This record gives sequence, C-alpha cells and structure tokens, in this order.
Amino acid sequence: MSEAPRDDEAGTARPDAEPDTAELQERVTELQDQVTELQDRWRRALADLDNLRKRVSRDAARVREEERARAAAEWLPVLDNLERALEHAGTDPSSIAEGLRAIHEQALDVLARLGYPRRDDTGTKFDPARHEAVGVLSQEDTPDGTVLHVVQPAYGDGERQLRPALVVVSKAE
Repeated sequence: MSEAPRDDEAGTARPDAEPDTAELQERVTELQDQVTELQDRWRRALADLDNLRKRVSRDAARVREEERARAAAEWLPVLDNLERALEHAGTDPSSIAEGLRAIHEQALDVLARLGYPRRDDTGTKFDPARHEAVGVLSQEDTPDGTVLHVVQPAYGDGERQLRPALVVVSKAE
C-alpha cells in the first residue's frame, strides 16, 4: 500500500521526492557557474606558475652572470701583475722569477678565496675520489698506497673539487 502525500503543518500538500524542473535548472546553472569559476581559477594558477618559472629562470641567469663577473674580477689583479712581469722581461732574470713566484701565490690565493684551495697530497693515503694514479713505484719503508709524488695538484675538496690530483703511488714489493 502506498501512502498518499501528507499535508504539512501549513495545510499544503508536500511534493513527491523529485524536485521540479525549475529547481533542477537552477541547480545546473549553479554548477555551471561553479565550473566556470574553477576553470578561471585554474587558468590563473597556470599563468602564475608560468610567470614564476620565467622569473626564476631570469633570476638564476642573473645570479650566474653576477657570479661569473665576480670570479673574473678576482683574476684581474693576477692578470695585471702578469702584464707588469712581461713588461720587465728584458731586465734582471732573478727579479722576474721573484715576481712570477708572487703572481703564482696570488693566483693560489684567488682560487682559495673562490673556495678551491690547492691541496698538498704528498704522503697521504691514495683515495680514488681525490687522486688519479699516473704511476706506481716500489719503495721500501713506505706503506702500500701512499702518495709519493704529486704530478699535478688538486684544487678544492670533497663535493667542491675542481679536479683530482695526478699522483705517483707506492707499491709494496
């Protein structure tokens, strides 16, 4: 048995469970408005993301260029001193050698200030992450795998290593 629609307190008949067409159309319109708003917000978010990418790219390029200029400026005094040494190339050889030693020290100081100090690996244990063996020598009274001679020094350390040292290593007999 089905029940007839009941009257509510105001005395009007309560509609069945299904809403009328006007209510459905109103709900569809609300949902369409909501979709339109969400699409607009989505497009704005994409545009903001694109602008952020462009800004980060510009900032990174600017920082790279500033860092390159800073590193190049560090080398200018070394270049100036080399030019002065070349101007005096015809004078006393001992004073030229002394000037070149000073320029060499100045260049080492520039690398150290840039975060890549020169390493002296003579006498240390061979480490393939820090050294590249270019020769092996048998040597008494020296532990196996000891760096005997540095052919080309390393600059920097750990994650900030410009290049490994080229070394001659001891080998037990």
